[in-house]
Amino acid sequence: MQFEMKSVDNEVFYGKLKQISLPIILQSLMLSLVAAGDALMLGRVAQEQMTAVSLATQIQFVQNMFLFAITGAASILGAQYWGKGDESTLRKLFNLTLLFTGLTSVLFFSACELVPELLMHIFAADEGLIRIGSAYLQIAGWSYLITGISQSYLALMKVTDHVTESAWISSSAVIFNILLNAVFIFGLLGAPRMEARGAALATTLARVIELGLCLVLSARKDYIKPDLRHLFSLNRELTSDFSKQCLPLMGGSLFWGVGFTSYTAIMGHMGVDAAAANSVSAVVRDLICCACNGVGSAAAIMVGNELGAGNLERGKAYGIKLKNLSYVIGFASMALVFAVTPFVLHFVILTDQAQSYLKGMMLIMGIYMIGRCVNTVTINGVIDGGGDTLFDMYSLAVCMWGIAIPLAFLGAFVFHWPVLLVYACTCLDEVGKIPWVMLHFRKYKWVRNLTKDLEE
Repeated sequence: MQFEMKSVDNEVFYGKLKQISLPIILQSLMLSLVAAGDALMLGRVAQEQMTAVSLATQIQFVQNMFLFAITGAASILGAQYWGKGDESTLRKLFNLTLLFTGLTSVLFFSACELVPELLMHIFAADEGLIRIGSAYLQIAGWSYLITGISQSYLALMKVTDHVTESAWISSSAVIFNILLNAVFIFGLLGAPRMEARGAALATTLARVIELGLCLVLSARKDYIKPDLRHLFSLNRELTSDFSKQCLPLMGGSLFWGVGFTSYTAIMGHMGVDAAAANSVSAVVRDLICCACNGVGSAAAIMVGNELGAGNLERGKAYGIKLKNLSYVIGFASMALVFAVTPFVLHFVILTDQAQSYLKGMMLIMGIYMIGRCVNTVTINGVIDGGGDTLFDMYSLAVCMWGIAIPLAFLGAFVFHWPVLLVYACTCLDEVGKIPWVMLHFRKYKWVRNLTKDLEE
């Protein structure tokens, strides 16, 4: 291990990390600000409006898990083929990504338009929350229809040295989203006061703007473009390699996404105060996780580029250094959670009981952030970057579905534990699996070159 660590040029390493991660951190932060903007603006209208939208957006959260798996597979292979310099295969990969994200988006759009009440019943028992959330979904569902296409473009931009442009597009869409939120939620500039439905309309219009920017910017000659004439002419070998990466990512994404949605559903059924406090804590968590999300994405690209170029020792050394860095990010994130807790409690308008729940949740979340950051960078970044995607699915199956979810479910519905104890159960999986992750990391199964010379 010492040899690999010494072989890293720190100036080059941190230069690459900064160049790739900072735009992605900004992009992640801007995306999280949409949820924060919804929560803060709707929280000023009524607690019920804020809580209903937070629950309704779990549908998009689940859709994003499918899209994450598809674009994640594209990013893993794309980073390695970009490191190899094979642009022809990258165009085929773009087609494959568009095809699968498009089908996914159509399915979620249809569900939101046809059965929104049924979807809301999964997350809430209160009829008022179900009514507000259903109205939100019927408008926001249109944004889900086009999200997959724009995410495909953004994913390919990130791995082909256009990460700054990708972040600029997402950030611009977020700014429009926040501004339109204010207009339609509160009825500014002569617009009708739509409250929760206004947040849905703002989201939809922002996604249209995002897709338009993707299409315009990627039309330039130095960008990888899909070959739409051959959208359904798939290369068998590339499709097989794509499936080998996508299916474990899909399993892991569903385990994680449905698991997190289950946490939200469990807290939602513990009362409006518990649901409201959990909604606010989730917004804070997502904002603070932006740093580890950005470094994790950068880790996958950096390691993938080196492995695809055949530089296995350098890719391994980069992975080791990034894994060590994840602990620094984790403890820094914990400190940040503790630091912002008084400001969050002061700013958000909640009942006294919900405020008490939120204070306890923030303290628990601080410890959770250590595991979340370490696992995001190490698993979703380094290990996935080398194509070892099965491990993520196995670890989620055992730690989340074998331990955390059953404990939270039994605590809420059988043993009737206090709200904060149930919330602590939902945070148990990330911290608990760190030793297992470190043992698997040191096997170095992720040090692999996945590229091939494909036949036409």
